[in-house]
Amino acid sequence: MMNAPVFPHLAPAPDRTAGIRLRVLSLGAGVQSTTLALMAAHGEIGPMPDCAVFADNGWEPRAVYEHLDWLRSPNVLPFPVHIVSAGDLRADLLAGARGERWASIPAFTRTVTPARAELPVYDEDDDGDLTVVGTRIVATEKVGVGMIRRQCTGDYKIVPIRRKVRELLGIAGRRSPKTPVAEQWIGISLDEAIRMKPSFEDWQLNRWPLIEMGMTRQDCLRWLERHGYPLPPKSSCISCPFHSDAVWRDMRDHDPDAWADAVAVDRAIRTGFRGIRSEVYLHRSAVPLDEADLATDADRGQLDLWPNECEGMCGV
Repeated sequence: MMNAPVFPHLAPAPDRTAGIRLRVLSLGAGVQSTTLALMAAHGEIGPMPDCAVFADNGWEPRAVYEHLDWLRSPNVLPFPVHIVSAGDLRADLLAGARGERWASIPAFTRTVTPARAELPVYDEDDDGDLTVVGTRIVATEKVGVGMIRRQCTGDYKIVPIRRKVRELLGIAGRRSPKTPVAEQWIGISLDEAIRMKPSFEDWQLNRWPLIEMGMTRQDCLRWLERHGYPLPPKSSCISCPFHSDAVWRDMRDHDPDAWADAVAVDRAIRTGFRGIRSEVYLHRSAVPLDEADLATDADRGQLDLWPNECEGMCGV
């Protein structure tokens, strides 16, 4: 029986959903989207989605693919799960390190300025433009850590799901409707509400049923346990730079194949990317992954980057 939402005002207004022809659940096969799919199957959240869509970037942990297989097995979900792909992120990343085109990931860069290096000093001219007015000598070696802009979520998650939704609606290659005809369910929980982002497409509405229900990630885990379902793995790319040290540590200690793959890729991407002069690393400290200090985040007072940085399509 469908439960009453805790925050009903967060659901799309009836006048905006009147023309909805397709309801799609964005399935990452993690805790939240799995719970959302199974709650819909139990009739606790509705209306029933017409389907779910999983965007496969080719670089998810083995446990995610095994869990996805279970979700797609008979008598688990009453609606189909479509798998879409825009390519192999791992292969494309390695190609980028060879100078080919790539969809950038939010990897970290390390720039070393040696001691006694001479650097330009800038000031504004009369027109307000920056101009070199002199030089300065760096007294000691300086290390700068930056982050590359992210394109991977859009290219490997958002775009292929959008393409599939348009195909299912029969509007692929056609002019988009001016009013909503699709509703996309996204498995973001109450503790991650900062990740909510409205759809920028006139023809599609985004909806976050777990937030409407006031459910946190822990609530999702408890719901799964009460119903005797297997607990989903963390859904994210094997080498996502947004991994907390806890995730890296768990991979190192419990998934040696994935860890070895991440270490190998980290070594392979140090240089070679177009337009990037700095060295590139997967770990936020900008050191080789197998040399990174993976002490607990709590020991360093470090925050998990996921809630603040993910666009709401990965890791759910």
